[in-house]
Amino acid sequence: MGHNLEKSTAAMSRAVTVIPGGVNSPVRAMKGVGGTPFFATSGSGAFITDIDGNRYVDYVLSYGPLILGHCDPDVVLAIQQAAARGLSYGAPTESEVELAELIRAALPSMEKVRLVNSGTEATMSAIRVARGFTGRDDIIKFTGCYHGHADHLLVKSGSGLATLGVPDSLGVPLDFARHTVTLPFNDLNAVESAFEQAAGKIAGVIVEPVVGNMGCVPPKPGFLEGLRSLCTKFGALLIFDEVMTGFRLGWGGAQILYNVTPDLTCLGKVIGGGLPIGAYGGNADIMEVVAPLGGVYQAGTLSGNPLSVAAGLATLKKLASGTAYLTLERQTAKLCTGLENAARDAGLSLTINRVGSMFTLFFSPDSVHDWSSADRCERAAFARFFHGMRAGLVNLPPSQFEACFTSVVHDDHVIEYTVDAARTAFQR
Repeated sequence: MGHNLEKSTAAMSRAVTVIPGGVNSPVRAMKGVGGTPFFATSGSGAFITDIDGNRYVDYVLSYGPLILGHCDPDVVLAIQQAAARGLSYGAPTESEVELAELIRAALPSMEKVRLVNSGTEATMSAIRVARGFTGRDDIIKFTGCYHGHADHLLVKSGSGLATLGVPDSLGVPLDFARHTVTLPFNDLNAVESAFEQAAGKIAGVIVEPVVGNMGCVPPKPGFLEGLRSLCTKFGALLIFDEVMTGFRLGWGGAQILYNVTPDLTCLGKVIGGGLPIGAYGGNADIMEVVAPLGGVYQAGTLSGNPLSVAAGLATLKKLASGTAYLTLERQTAKLCTGLENAARDAGLSLTINRVGSMFTLFFSPDSVHDWSSADRCERAAFARFFHGMRAGLVNLPPSQFEACFTSVVHDDHVIEYTVDAARTAFQR
């Protein structure tokens, strides 16, 4: 097994002269594992093909949206039909209403929904709503949870349980970051202490209910329920960032799976079927602070874009019966069991976290339940595995701290091929 990247290498040489780092999203540059990214040219089903003609089994799936696989015929047809009618209007469409109704039917906590263009817009807007609704300024987030690149969310913790935020990016004023309190994921005691110390200053808690941005890290039993209780007790809003988990972990998302109701929810990825989209929503009384009803301003020229809405509707309608999730659960469980067995046979210490069709291989013998435990993983071992799998024509996210995804078209043949490739890669 092997592959040639001659054309991709040449394309990267062109790209770096006109695009920062040659990529339009940093993880694509593969700094976490080294090497040259391939340049994609097409996708079909469970496979993605690069400009050198290499065809890989794909577990990136555009970082989650492609739950039906690449180029699902019904989604492609819906986009084509929408494009033939018009690319954008700057006016409301009935399709936007239909998508919002479908989201509300799956997620009853989202009584009113606002469509936006990305997950970052959704989380940024939800936090603005939380601050506007409560009249408070501070937000709690968790180390290792990524909520987009808005200034006040690019923050990591210092020492202690609830320190003032420190910007995690150049260009973020310290004054912005000081309103973000960063705590360890899965640590309810830290959250309770932060609430007690803040004396009515915390507007909300934002959390990935299943983390996907330090790898797949599920909540400990009682953690999400505890957040719900603490937010209610202290008058703050609970915000679930389900940009990744929404409609990925089941019909609706993590809040349905774990039976915990947030005040606000952020969506993206799957609800656009592979095209750019985001959404946020919550209780009607909270959402009524959003313009034009209330004083929290948020707008977007391309919000509710008809192509994205068409792709999202086609995707959600195919997921609505629930049978797709049975397939996803069965196939992803089979894959992870095969990977665990292959690692054990190779004498490797490996931890695989999985929730539904999200999973991550952590090169560590210990459980991974927060950023501290994730950070102890052997990055070099993951990098070797990544390149071994790529040589075997299996595409994984180029970072230890990005989740992998399956689709409904990752069938038995694809799973068996992947496990065989892993047996070879584990020997590198």
